[in-house]
Amino acid sequence: MNHRTTKHRALTGGALALTTALVLTGCSDDSGSGSKDTAKKPAIEVSGAYVPEPTMADMAAGFFTLDNKGAADKLTSATSDIAKAVTLHSTKGGAMKEEKSFDVPANGELSFVSGGNHVMFEKLDHKLKKGEKVALTLHFQKSDPITVEVPVKEATYNPGQHDSNASHTSHKSH
Repeated sequence: MNHRTTKHRALTGGALALTTALVLTGCSDDSGSGSKDTAKKPAIEVSGAYVPEPTMADMAAGFFTLDNKGAADKLTSATSDIAKAVTLHSTKGGAMKEEKSFDVPANGELSFVSGGNHVMFEKLDHKLKKGEKVALTLHFQKSDPITVEVPVKEATYNPGQHDSNASHTSHKSH
């Protein structure tokens, strides 16, 4: 091996080592900042939750908004201690359909509104009355469950109108 070949190998090896070091440094800077790690996790808050006072003794509907400031997730189920079952529903073209889950978009929101997506409290242990609060636990594919205290409002309640008694408390996933 001559001096020229040895020098060429040393330069090639040095360049390779430098490139590897730069790539690894770039990777560690990204993961060390935390911003990319945070973006990979959902960050869900529940707001505007309410149940209109039902006309039936054994069934009621629930409405709320899920605000997600993180990665996508999926609402997979809901439970409540006042109902034997809580089911997820969509309404399209006036037809109500039970759903197994709802996608919660990344950096977006999922609304449960009258005439649209909603939860159904089925086989209630008593007829709900205006002024009561109902515990509702939402279960997700990735996020921890979120439990909210949902106020029972008058049957004609419209969240678009200002309600001086409305709670603006939001609940975050952990």
